[in-house]
Amino acid sequence: MTDLWTPDESTLQLWPRLVPGTEILVEKRKENGNDGPIYPAVVVNSTIPAPWIEVQATWTMKTVDVGWLRFEIGDTLREFFSPCHPFNAFAVFSPQGEFRGWYANVTRPALCEERDDALLVAWPDLILDVVMLPDGTIANLDEDELAESGLPDGDPALTRQLFAARDELTCLLREGFFPTFSRHR
Repeated sequence: MTDLWTPDESTLQLWPRLVPGTEILVEKRKENGNDGPIYPAVVVNSTIPAPWIEVQATWTMKTVDVGWLRFEIGDTLREFFSPCHPFNAFAVFSPQGEFRGWYANVTRPALCEERDDALLVAWPDLILDVVMLPDGTIANLDEDELAESGLPDGDPALTRQLFAARDELTCLLREGFFPTFSRHR
């Protein structure tokens, strides 16, 4: 395992092509190879500093509750990805524009690849997630899965990095680093 903050050098040259208005694909990847669905999104104008990008997508999968945060069909997602940071964040808005909260993941840095004449941003999901509700309530998720994975005993250095990344992510959420503005700008 490499350091969580190490970008994948082979994909960095594609990131400058992720400009506002670019239609892309997004994919959640699991380290066990059980990848999530690929869905369309568009890069939007953002106040977030580079190398971060902000994209907008629509939740089209079944309704799911994640640590008190509900994702429903038709919700708008504002997603933030970086090729250099080991986490991402998703602002979730109802179809009426109500801010539901943040869902954030400890990951490896996001990748950008070419796939079928499109750019694909993939985020290699790890284990720890964070939910922050509009009132500021924070829920740290998946510590039980981390314990069951064997990582704390098998790779204590990576485990420390996971918790450090989650701590940094939580601070950024609390400080308002990721802009919420509205679901459409």
